[in-house]
Amino acid sequence: MNDTEPGAQAAPAAKKRSGYRRLPVQQRREQLIAVALSLFASRPPEEVSLDDVAEASGASRPLVYRYFAGGKQQLYEAALRSAAEELTNRFVISSQGTPTEQLGAVLDGYFSFVAEHDAGYGALLRGGSVVETARTSAIVDEVRRTALRRTLRYMGVREAGPRLTLLVRSWISVVEAASLSWLDEGRQIPPAELCDWLVDEFVAMTATTAGHDPQTAEVLTGLLALDGPDGRAGRLLARLGARAGA
Repeated sequence: MNDTEPGAQAAPAAKKRSGYRRLPVQQRREQLIAVALSLFASRPPEEVSLDDVAEASGASRPLVYRYFAGGKQQLYEAALRSAAEELTNRFVISSQGTPTEQLGAVLDGYFSFVAEHDAGYGALLRGGSVVETARTSAIVDEVRRTALRRTLRYMGVREAGPRLTLLVRSWISVVEAASLSWLDEGRQIPPAELCDWLVDEFVAMTATTAGHDPQTAEVLTGLLALDGPDGRAGRLLARLGARAGA
């Protein structure tokens, strides 16, 4: 079976587009998706045409249709799915270190993806497009559900109550908003500092919720015990308590 582009051998050399290179099927598909992600992230998806994707990738419009017969909507969904799959692969929790160090490592991987694939990340999380469908929303929602499940697993929770679930979902929203703002503002804050701040946000939000929810209070007690008396979480809460009593 020929693994080069469909119909590529039949095209006369004189009619090939300037700068066109024949690529294996999977490589060309990945290239088209990468180009689409960049275009979808830089302007509203409804303003991006298949001609734009073809021109930016050095391919023809018919060739783009051969790979994505469903047109721009299919290409948009494939681009979002590609970004979502790679992002969820970054949600890996190390068994090394204290809980706050582990959470910091997860955030470090997350922001590495954001920095390396800002176009894909922006296209994945910025909503409001008229080409948004139930399928595209489901792709984004699955990323958030994966983040929720793995964060709860990190906390040692099998079945979360409504307040603990709300806490984790709210913190995930903070991480998303901080990531997009970080990109919009030109990455002025060093990623390590941003990750440290988000770890502190998690501890502070957990401590606040613990005052309203016994399950979260139990989680916080376990986190502080594993982090140790001189750990990051304990030091943060001590500082906050000292300031509140000042």
